[in-house]
Amino acid sequence: MVQPKENGSGVAAVSDWTSQLRRGVLELCVLQMLRREPSYGYEIVTTLNALGPLSAGENTVYPLLRRLRADGLLDTFMRESPNGPPRQYYRLTADGRKRLAVLSKEWDAMAAAVAQCMSEEESHHEPDASRGRSIPDPAE
Repeated sequence: MVQPKENGSGVAAVSDWTSQLRRGVLELCVLQMLRREPSYGYEIVTTLNALGPLSAGENTVYPLLRRLRADGLLDTFMRESPNGPPRQYYRLTADGRKRLAVLSKEWDAMAAAVAQCMSEEESHHEPDASRGRSIPDPAE
């Protein structure tokens, strides 16, 4: 796990945390984008950049696409481009659709758990163990 760097005021650098979070969800987001229709690398980068916090450069997205293809989650095909040479498009395979379903379910459970945690912590009190509250196990 990457430890956050301290800045001059002693506050942990949020950008490191955000970067780690982004890396963790990019696979899910790329698979989700390709669920709708095939796309080429630069278009994927542009779409992610338009989503603000999910912004990722070519040096992040292209290695991810290569890994997903090597893992059998994506396949590629060439399509003519109206503006230059043919483009390599990526599309989900059957295994890619299965992986997307699993990651989506995990994301939903994680997001719900974080939301629950954040709403309980808004009171700024220590959790009361006598109430028996627990965050549900997403594996159940």
